[in-house]
Amino acid sequence: MKLLSAIALIAPVHAGLRFPCSTLTIQRLDPVVQPGMNPSAHVHHIVGGNAFNATMTGDVGARATCTTCQMAEDFSNYWTAHLYFKHPTNGSYHRVPVLPVQPLLGGSNGAQGGLTVYYTQFDLSRDNIQQQPITAFQPHLNDLCTHCNCDRFRMTVGSPTATSRSHIGLNYQCLTGGNRGPLLADFPTQPCSGGIFTSHHFPACWDGKNLDSPDHQSHMYNTVDTDYFNNAPPCPASHPVRVPQVTFEQTWDTTKFNSMWTSGAPNPFVWSFEGSGYGTHADYMFGWKDDSLQRAMDKSECFYDGCGSIQKQAMAVANECKIEDAVGEETDGWLDSLPGMTA
Repeated sequence: MKLLSAIALIAPVHAGLRFPCSTLTIQRLDPVVQPGMNPSAHVHHIVGGNAFNATMTGDVGARATCTTCQMAEDFSNYWTAHLYFKHPTNGSYHRVPVLPVQPLLGGSNGAQGGLTVYYTQFDLSRDNIQQQPITAFQPHLNDLCTHCNCDRFRMTVGSPTATSRSHIGLNYQCLTGGNRGPLLADFPTQPCSGGIFTSHHFPACWDGKNLDSPDHQSHMYNTVDTDYFNNAPPCPASHPVRVPQVTFEQTWDTTKFNSMWTSGAPNPFVWSFEGSGYGTHADYMFGWKDDSLQRAMDKSECFYDGCGSIQKQAMAVANECKIEDAVGEETDGWLDSLPGMTA
């Protein structure tokens, strides 16, 4: 799929939100799966609000003072494992740079690294909110919540231990010039002249009671049975609340390593936990301020910024938002082993 033709699906349509978030930090922290652990098991690429830390308790939207996202009222955090190149000869590792997802729309030029976030109500062609209203994620439900770490909505999709495809919507694409190529469930098997493009689509049905669950997934339910931005079929009685479908897109600049990929050799790219390409996964921590996300989801036939219902910021301002390195280890350059992994 060509980049321009992919956006042709977006340009004439008027549904949902699409915006970039620059990189906030790259380090071994994971307040959803391993809250309180410093360091966590593997390296993550993290964007969003500066309240991000190892625990993430309390009202994230109220505590954060800046965000790397274009939407100035979005102090959520979004993160994935980081991609590494594994040298096919000596076995050393090098972190793969991240590029902004192209094209940068809606005045978002200047994004640095990061990822692009979508919140869709139905699909990319219409919102359908008259027939299918959307409930934004909730900041507090402590009186209903049965899981111990749930004072802010959070969820994950995918699993680093997966050895086969575990969820529709976790995809790779091999960028070649202006072409994204077909959706793949595993890493590309040949060098990609434009880098590797990854997508993570989260479930869109919530149980309406728990802001988290022991596996960080059971409070959500996926009814989507096809790839790309297709509407999720009706939610089941066990998870009756339709929430926005959250999607992350990332571009990994693998091009500098292509000359080291020996012709005919297996894919040399690995996630920061090594594992399998099927183990790609993503984490989401809700942090929109007040009712800003609900306002955007209530707007009919709008795109990018919820028809002005939420405030945007210049990416030059977003790029100034940073946090300290809480782990203090080297994650870039040539490494004998992946951070956190035994050499």
